Amino acid sequence: MTPRQVFRLVLVGLGTSIVPLDTAVNIAFPEITGSFGLPVEMIQWVVICYVLTYSSLMLAFGRVGDIWSHGRIFRVGLVWSSVAYLFCAAAPDYGWLLFCRFLQGIGASLIVSCAPALVTGLFPEERRSRAVGMFTLMYAIGSAARPLLGGLLVELWGWPAVFWFRAPLALIALLFSEERPPTPRIAIREPIDIIGAVLLALGISTFLLTLNRLQHVEGRQLLGFLLLAIAATTLLGFVRWENRVAQPIVNLGLFRSRAFAGLNIAGVLVYLTSFSVLLLGPYYLVRFTGLTVAMAGAVLGASFVGSLVASPLSGWAVERIPAGRVAALGAALGAAGLVLIANWEPGAGGQSILILATLVLQGFGVGVFQVAYMDIVMRALPRQQRGVAGSIAMLSRSLGVVTGATFLTLIFHTIEAMRLADGELPAASFLTGFRVTFWLAGTLAGLAGLLVVFATRRSA
Repeated sequence: MTPRQVFRLVLVGLGTSIVPLDTAVNIAFPEITGSFGLPVEMIQWVVICYVLTYSSLMLAFGRVGDIWSHGRIFRVGLVWSSVAYLFCAAAPDYGWLLFCRFLQGIGASLIVSCAPALVTGLFPEERRSRAVGMFTLMYAIGSAARPLLGGLLVELWGWPAVFWFRAPLALIALLFSEERPPTPRIAIREPIDIIGAVLLALGISTFLLTLNRLQHVEGRQLLGFLLLAIAATTLLGFVRWENRVAQPIVNLGLFRSRAFAGLNIAGVLVYLTSFSVLLLGPYYLVRFTGLTVAMAGAVLGASFVGSLVASPLSGWAVERIPAGRVAALGAALGAAGLVLIANWEPGAGGQSILILATLVLQGFGVGVFQVAYMDIVMRALPRQQRGVAGSIAMLSRSLGVVTGATFLTLIFHTIEAMRLADGELPAASFLTGFRVTFWLAGTLAGLAGLLVVFATRRSA
């Protein structure tokens, strides 16, 4: 690559990093609830408003980027996000903060939907896998920095800092606006499927909200059934509309292929199971290792360091080994890491080294998988639809995380409650639930690897 291409790649990476950095907000939850005088359970809506918005809009914005220019949509996302961050930091009450989080979700969706297409546009097509490796590397850098950075910002300047510190990063990345990437443009601009975009956004958002409500099955069951009915109706309407419209947002015929559908199911499974580390890992580290919350966050960063190391290596490997094999290997390594985490023993000699090693292994496996997985998805669609392809790959991450938050929480609390009912002490019941959850997560990640093998063999 030329120095100018490297500079542009760095700017895209800087702009993209503001999205994974959002989980630095989690560290500010206690201060946010205290500042607005809220009960702890209300803080979930800070996450829900954001995740539902950017997840439901990614595919539509990816398609818009394919038609209007990925660079243009990316730059709009940077400007929009900068303003949204400042609005979040200045929110006078909780209602305004939630509305600003909705605005922030729009900006994140604009950025993430087109970032993979922009990065791959900087590389020759024969080096697409290296481009994907660079994108996942940039995403991993933002993920690895967020736990420690969030705690430091809150300690120095309070909860608004976890929002406003990203505005300058986004504005610096706007320097990328000097040129468009050298990707082929469509001679005749296609119309945007507005109806399909609305149906898809409503369907995905209500589906994810339904998953969230499953964590509260003890009450408001009518609301859950209503959301599920809306999600099913709108998604079915989206499928029927896309099969009739001349220029759909996404070619649904791809998902009629068992190989392509199986690969994306495997992607959701890998991201679902990997979320167990962020979900239960902090509680274990604080409760059974004596670490502070800040140090526990730093230790959990070892998983993202593993992904960071894996990303460029995986891009190199996919150029020499079939991507399906690389993805299956990544899922298997991630599964092994999860099973080893299930066997953590409080107070055992050398425990800190074991914890770090298993987290690095698990993160390395996820990093290997996601590079190969994204490469396969991008290869399945024409180059003129890279925005949609990248959005499909990123949407599987969101679906996996939200599903994991619900499914893994239910499994853990069910096991823990059963053990408590049998007279087990709270610490022991926690460890039982922890181990069962991670064993199950490891098993599902291993099944994802087998599903990748099956899917890629069928497509070979």
